[in-house]
Amino acid sequence: MALFIGLMSGTSLDGVDGVLADWSGPRPQVLAHAHQAFGPDARLELLALNTAGHNELHRAALAANEVSRRYAEVVQRLLQATGLAANDVSAIGAHGQTVRHQPQAFDGTGYTLQLINGALLAELTGIGTVCDLRSRDVAAGGQGAPLVPALHAGLFGCPGQHVAVLNIGGIANLTLLPADGSVTGFDCGPGNALMDGWCGRHTGQAFDEGGRWAATGQVDARLLQRMLQEPFFAKAPPKSTGRDLLHLSWLEQALRSEQAGRTGQAERAGKASQAGHADSPAAWAPQDVQATLAELTACCAATELRRHAPHTARLLVCGGGAFNQHLMGRLAQQLPGVAVTSTAEHGVPPDQVEALAFAWLARAYVESLPGNLPAVTGARGPRVLGAWYPG
Repeated sequence: MALFIGLMSGTSLDGVDGVLADWSGPRPQVLAHAHQAFGPDARLELLALNTAGHNELHRAALAANEVSRRYAEVVQRLLQATGLAANDVSAIGAHGQTVRHQPQAFDGTGYTLQLINGALLAELTGIGTVCDLRSRDVAAGGQGAPLVPALHAGLFGCPGQHVAVLNIGGIANLTLLPADGSVTGFDCGPGNALMDGWCGRHTGQAFDEGGRWAATGQVDARLLQRMLQEPFFAKAPPKSTGRDLLHLSWLEQALRSEQAGRTGQAERAGKASQAGHADSPAAWAPQDVQATLAELTACCAATELRRHAPHTARLLVCGGGAFNQHLMGRLAQQLPGVAVTSTAEHGVPPDQVEALAFAWLARAYVESLPGNLPAVTGARGPRVLGAWYPG
């Protein structure tokens, strides 16, 4: 057997997903899957480290240690579930926790930063570890993201058919698999990050399970249009983003701008009617904002799919967003004529796809194969990705 472990914790900050996969055959076989949630204190600290703060280098180093310990726990659970030993596994591919993503920014190269201590993870597990998997692509002029389209092509591509894969984590990214066998992909907009943040603020829940809260609200068309004015959404690929851009402060600014616009409009209308200043519009109901955020995620993905792959017949959805029935319904509504389904209906549960991609990247590193697709990231050429810490 050719056994590899993939570990992924995304910008949704819901925790670590891990898979142990056998790559002996043409398609990987997932032997075990495990999930480990971040504790509330760790989650808050990782969220805080997405922006500048006091003593952040010290705090980031300790957070990287904590992330690595949670990763190691997932590895142990995978080994226990399969009855395998550490020396049965060829390598771990470990993503780490993204806290900054600024490719090509500032000095022309920029950077991407995933918190993880690869040495500690290798020490705790006894398994050779590949991490820092995005930096080499950024150094080669690429976006460093997304890295999953190559795996999507192998798992879900269908010659002669136009297929797309939408991964909805904290940020959403599209993989386009047209009938000619080519592969492209890019980040298309928000995924769960804004919805989760707003839900946590107003309900105390980490996420809107099944989208049930959003389903009780009404989409505010004007607020939606205000948010859709974000320049990133209209930018041509290759492109990637993260919480550096799409965070609750971004949402709050959109709310303030729209509120100011409506207040000014009401005041002008009041003066024109010689009735004095009209009352400013009431604050949004939280569930209406949640419904509008779900619509924003669906609208960004659907718009980009129509723009770049208008002949797509099937859209396969993975990531946590695939479990949001309200969001899945909105995607289907936005894309008439496109079959919108979970990747589970095509053999891979949606919460395993990204972890499986990082097992694939570990395998690529061990075999000295490129892990990036320049057509996706914009890098100057194929590169072997990652840094190695022996077990």
